[in-house]
Amino acid sequence: MSKAGALDLASGLGGKIDKSDVLSAVEKYEKYHVCYGGEEEERKSNYTDMVNKYYDLVTSFYEFGWGESFHFAPRWKGESLRESIKRHEHFLALQLGLKPGQKVLDVGCGIGGPLREIARFSSSSVTGLNNNEYQIGRGKELNRIAGLDQTCDFVKADFMQMPFPDNSFDAVYAIEATCHAPDAYGCYKEIYRVLKPGQCFAAYEWCMTDCYDPQNQEHQQIKAEVEIGDGLPDIRLTNQCLEALKRAGFEVIWEKDLAVDSPIPWYLPLDKNHFSLSSFRLTAIGRLITKNMVKALEYVGLAPKGSQRVQDFLEKAAEGLVEGGRKEIFTPMYFFLCRKPLTESQ
Repeated sequence: MSKAGALDLASGLGGKIDKSDVLSAVEKYEKYHVCYGGEEEERKSNYTDMVNKYYDLVTSFYEFGWGESFHFAPRWKGESLRESIKRHEHFLALQLGLKPGQKVLDVGCGIGGPLREIARFSSSSVTGLNNNEYQIGRGKELNRIAGLDQTCDFVKADFMQMPFPDNSFDAVYAIEATCHAPDAYGCYKEIYRVLKPGQCFAAYEWCMTDCYDPQNQEHQQIKAEVEIGDGLPDIRLTNQCLEALKRAGFEVIWEKDLAVDSPIPWYLPLDKNHFSLSSFRLTAIGRLITKNMVKALEYVGLAPKGSQRVQDFLEKAAEGLVEGGRKEIFTPMYFFLCRKPLTESQ
């Protein structure tokens, strides 16, 4: 089960980073980003270190607030956040046509919330790929608790260089994860390599939409806030993802920004004007309580120094995400389904 209490949150802060080194890790992470004078090329060339530091620092916060699945979802009226997240995961499995016993790869799997949900829903065997040791440790523990440790597993590796033979998987998916890649084409090409011919890859990507104006300073600020708060080297445009898929060799079956038709805005759980008991920890009041709790835990020495700084950049990210959603310049659910041809010339 997910970490539920204050002491659980405190014990996980910093992940695999030594507790005495958390503050210096926060400082180094911050320096990668525009808000602190960082450059995009530096983030891309050091993406492994940047993303690993990010997830060591934030995973405990994510699990405390979101549960086991760290992603957004389009939402129907009357549907809870948890229900919408599960439906979003089931939709992906249905689009891929997953069948019992198939060998599936989850690229950038986090602690495996979607992996477990999709494995149970489809009776498939899912391998989670992740380059963060702390998240893999949590994922394995949660798989064991869920009784899925015999059929699902985790592999620690970089999704730009996967340790799998060619044509290994019946299906591949990624949920708000390949946005961490320094190069979309390189990442998609590696996914293409490990996917069996004739089979499909589906994903939800974080993207800037066609409404984003790179010359608009407010738009630039929103983008920078999302990048530092979510460990991203750069947020790509939707058409850049599409072009990278085609260049990698995929046939795009269909693609759409699923945020466009969502009856309830995807960013609502983070909106300061919204209140919900079912997702209380994500609301502005819930985040304020968490902030003060972390401050107290850090003060008495139960949470490492630097924990408040992590909370601060996550709060900035929440503000950037809400504004990006409101202005329709950002989406966390640009969906695509694509197929690897049966033959290279097809």
